Amino acid sequence: MTVVSEKVRHLPPYLFAKFQQKKKEKQKQGIDVIDLGIGAPDLPTPDFIIEKFIEEVRKPENHRYSPYSGCTEFREAVALFYEKKYGVKLDPEKEVLALIGSKEGIANLIQALINPGESVLIPNPGYPVYRTAVHLAEGKIVGLPLDENNGYVPNFSQLSETTKQQAKLMLLNYPSNPTSATVDLSTYLKTVSFAKENDILVANDMAYDLITFGNYQSPSILQTPDAKEFAVEFGSLSKSFNMTGWRIGYVVGNEEIIHALSSLKSNIDSSQFLATQKAAAYALSSDLKEVQNHCKIFEARMEKLYDALTGMGFHVEKPRGTIFLWVKVPQGFTSTSFSEKLLEKIGIIVTPGIAFGSLGEGYIRISLSVSTTRLDEVISRLKSIDRKGEDPI
Repeated sequence: MTVVSEKVRHLPPYLFAKFQQKKKEKQKQGIDVIDLGIGAPDLPTPDFIIEKFIEEVRKPENHRYSPYSGCTEFREAVALFYEKKYGVKLDPEKEVLALIGSKEGIANLIQALINPGESVLIPNPGYPVYRTAVHLAEGKIVGLPLDENNGYVPNFSQLSETTKQQAKLMLLNYPSNPTSATVDLSTYLKTVSFAKENDILVANDMAYDLITFGNYQSPSILQTPDAKEFAVEFGSLSKSFNMTGWRIGYVVGNEEIIHALSSLKSNIDSSQFLATQKAAAYALSSDLKEVQNHCKIFEARMEKLYDALTGMGFHVEKPRGTIFLWVKVPQGFTSTSFSEKLLEKIGIIVTPGIAFGSLGEGYIRISLSVSTTRLDEVISRLKSIDRKGEDPI
């Protein structure tokens, strides 16, 4: 008897797991491994959120099942956040849905919308979960090519007429994981126009919407006219409020899409713990000063590592947001071979660009998820490695 389903059997290899296994092996050998591969903030969840959670967790009524779509307080807080931040009005009853983290929501959205064989436009390079979710839904993965020369912004004119006609859904992600690319509202205006012209749904992943630098503010696709006819947008408190393990997020926008996702999820889960939702609502309703303070920390780390990398001759664009640097590997290396060399020779883990799709080849993603002191050590180690292939250490 075959135990494992064909879907699971043919899941694409998960390169992150491979590097984490090597990390354990190195650590057992007593090697000080610095992990810049993980896409999770290292900063603590702000105290005011923790204190609110403790308050809510002591209330017996919060230990019951949540409403399937999320509690009223959380959905209203999301709607208020969108009105204050983006000037977008949302109906918290019909246009907001609580999620157990946006990763879960994105995976389930594909199941809720896509029939076997239907095409989904996936950013290439892009977050690997997009591809996996389409695979599990038995949909057809169609790459949406993004390249550095175009600022990693979609060039819809490159898509064939057949691709446009067959695509049912398109996924976007700005600020971008892994490229750190950011967009202005003009990109979303073009996206909504393209979606309207070709009758394609859009899901915009905004996990890093509040992690921005300088004067840059990430726009919402829902700020564009008619966006709600075609689009939904995913948000997460994981990165902006350093609540990765809390597993709380949301999706907003098109009522019909959200209803479909809600219907599916009601048969799979019972939403998130009520105390978590209420603490998250408190976070979204705050003045966001803690978020701004954390952004300054990430920006300082980015500036330090960016200056060091460019000083060593690496090619890297300075990002306006996220917690990543997207770096070209030296000539003569693949993204995997250079990542392996960094781990084997100097004990640094980065993520090879190929993990994010074929157009990620030739790059590595470096996370800013360690302190400046550790970054000083990273820089010192990088200076010791010969990037021409002949390593003296």
